[in-house]
Amino acid sequence: MTPSRRRNDRSNRKFPGHRLRAEAPAGGLEWLWGRHAVEAALANPNREDLQRLLLAPGRTLTQGGARLTPEVAENHEISLALPAGAVHQGFALLAKPLEPASIDEIADPAEGVILMLDQVTDPQNIGAILRSAAAFGAKGVVLQERHAPALAGVLAKAAAGAVDRTPVARVVNLSRALERLSDLGWRTVGLAGQAERTLDQVLDGSPTVLVLGSEGEGMRRLVAEHCDATANIAMAGGFESLNVSAAAAVGLYQAALRARPRT
Repeated sequence: MTPSRRRNDRSNRKFPGHRLRAEAPAGGLEWLWGRHAVEAALANPNREDLQRLLLAPGRTLTQGGARLTPEVAENHEISLALPAGAVHQGFALLAKPLEPASIDEIADPAEGVILMLDQVTDPQNIGAILRSAAAFGAKGVVLQERHAPALAGVLAKAAAGAVDRTPVARVVNLSRALERLSDLGWRTVGLAGQAERTLDQVLDGSPTVLVLGSEGEGMRRLVAEHCDATANIAMAGGFESLNVSAAAAVGLYQAALRARPRT
């Protein structure tokens, strides 16, 4: 009997907690957890090296289940395999991380909207931004390689499956990435609270890169200098700023409306 067959034969048994405690990601593998994140990963043909699928009793998959036979484990046993506090809903997947996309892959053809995040590092915020990017049909998201969190764990849970639906590029230098995007026909708009014009006034329907900086510091000077225009999000009620994930959602919505073909 081959090792693969032996694993499948025992995969529907329940495993004791000590077996899950012994499991630690190695060889570059990462845990994903939560129904949406796990199902989207299983349904993504670009996902390779799927190692383990843990499901709590009574949990079933609506997509992607044919790729890997699940191991049944109690909720508390699954928790032992994951970082403390992981809200897994009875779903966990150990898999190889996705390969990042390139700038050219995201940008060609030049149409729609791309998001670029300048020093945004909080996994919850990036996950929420990816979720909005998927919802509004963004071509992709560009992250800075340095300090960017892995597209797994808390980030993937917050993204609710968008990690496997929205291409993500990681670059060393955002300014050079903006220069390349400009060469490929993209116009760059940086969101800045001190900008004189609103986003609605700046958007013109052309292929647009929306750049968002970190909360508090905003865009760095060199990144802002590479933007074709800067804009603020018009707000009422005396509020001066939005959380970066909320600002991304508003920006994506306005850009999607402006890019919509006129009838």
